[in-house]
Amino acid sequence: MSSQEDGLYIALLSIHGLIRWHNLELGRDADTGGQTLYVVELAQALSALPGVARVDLVTQRVVDKNVSPDYAERIEPLADNLRIVRIDAGPDEYLAKEQLWDHLDFFIDNLTGFFRDQDAVPDILHSHYADAGYVGSHLASLLGIPLIHTGHSLGRVKRSRLMASGLNAQQIEKSFNMSRRIEAEEQTLATAERVITSTHQEIAEQYELYDHYQPDQMRVVPPGTNLNQFTPPSGDELQTPLFKEMTRHLKNPDKPIVLALSRPDRRKNINALIDAFGQSEQLQDLANLLIIARNRDDIDDLEEGAQEVFHELLVTIDRYDLYGKV
Repeated sequence: MSSQEDGLYIALLSIHGLIRWHNLELGRDADTGGQTLYVVELAQALSALPGVARVDLVTQRVVDKNVSPDYAERIEPLADNLRIVRIDAGPDEYLAKEQLWDHLDFFIDNLTGFFRDQDAVPDILHSHYADAGYVGSHLASLLGIPLIHTGHSLGRVKRSRLMASGLNAQQIEKSFNMSRRIEAEEQTLATAERVITSTHQEIAEQYELYDHYQPDQMRVVPPGTNLNQFTPPSGDELQTPLFKEMTRHLKNPDKPIVLALSRPDRRKNINALIDAFGQSEQLQDLANLLIIARNRDDIDDLEEGAQEVFHELLVTIDRYDLYGKV
C-alpha cells in the first residue's frame, strides 16, 4: 500500500559511495563526493516539506573492515519521517560504482522485498546517477511508481572527454563499464517522467546525445546553498583559526586567494591550475593559490590514484618554485 493518504512517501535512490547522516567522508574516494552531499541535503529538505510524510534515502549496505561499521547498519533514522535504508547488493565488501553493475539486479530484488515487507511502497522514486537509474527504472515498471531522475554526470559525455584525453574505447570500457552505463541511462530516460538537471546546458548539449532525449520531460533545478553553513562575511574571517590553518605555508597570507576545491582525482585537472599559476608571474604577485584536495594525514596512505595526483602537484610546485605561494 502507499502512504499517500497521510502525505507523499518519497524514496531517493543513490547506490554507490559511502552515505550516512553525520561526518560525511567527502573526497575519501571517487564515489563519495558531491552527489553524496547532494542527496543527503535533498533528503533532509524534502522531509521538511508540507505534504511529505516520509523520505527514505536508499543506498548500498557495506560490510567491510576497511570502512566504518556505520555503513553496515540497515536502517539509520535521522527523524521520525527520515531515514537511510541500506540494501544488500551482492558481496559485503565496499565496491566501486564500476563494479556494482553485476549486482544491481540482486539489489532490485532485495529492495522490492523491503518495500513489500513493510507493506508500503513509495509514491515517487527519485534516482541519482546511472546505477540508481537502472534500479529505479526497473522498480518503476515493476511496482507502477513514477520515476524522477537526476544524472549528475552522463556516460556519453564522459566517454567523449576520456577519448579526447587519449584513452581508446577498449581502455574506457575496461575501466568504466561505459557501455553498460550508457545503456542504463538510455533505459532510465525512456522510463523517467521527469529528469532534473542543474543547467539548461545539460539539456541542450549533453542529454541531446541520447536516443531517448525528451527535452519536454526535463526541468532545471539549480543546486541550492545551505545557509546554515554558508553565510555573508562578518569581517573577522582573517582572524579565525581556519584562516591561519589554510595560510600557514604562505609567505604573504594577506594576498587575495585563488581557491580550488575538489577531490584528488586526475579528471579534476588540478595540476593544470598549478601549471598556469606557475607560468604567470603577474598572478603570483597578485594572489596566492590555495588548493583543498581532501583531508589526509599521509599521502602514502591514500589510494593509488590520489597518490599520483598529489605527486604531480608537488612536482609542479617544485618545478616553478612556488613554495610559499601555494
